[in-house]
Amino acid sequence: MTSPQNLDRATDLDVGDLTRAIENFNRFYIRLPSVQKLSFTTLSVLDTLAFRGPTRLTDLVRTEQMSQPGVTQLVTRLERDGLVERRPDPTDGRAVLVHLTEEGRTVGQSRQQDRGRHMAPLMAELTAEERRTLAAALPVLARLAELGMRARQ
Repeated sequence: MTSPQNLDRATDLDVGDLTRAIENFNRFYIRLPSVQKLSFTTLSVLDTLAFRGPTRLTDLVRTEQMSQPGVTQLVTRLERDGLVERRPDPTDGRAVLVHLTEEGRTVGQSRQQDRGRHMAPLMAELTAEERRTLAAALPVLARLAELGMRARQ
């Protein structure tokens, strides 16, 4: 249901409708089967490192919305598995940066390929007009994600 504060009068876009559509899509998308069985949290950290580059543990606490001990424990496990490595922060000798290894990058790329394989047949079920509409929305969704990431920094 559209409420006055949720409706952008210039476009008739209901923010609540957009939020629900994104949540429904995400609920399905993040649960797509994967060849590599890793937790959502592990995949999120690997994705964050792939997107942001080397990151301090304290920043991972904020982006991953986990406790400091939880992030430290997860990074220790990922390091043991060869997916990340800790290196001294060149700007602050007391801190370390968590870096994604090539193996960690490969995990993320594999996950993306797996998702693509599951999405392709679903995309084929859309009409040509639905595919055009989705294609036209991609730059806007990318911009929205960019604005959201910038706001969290």
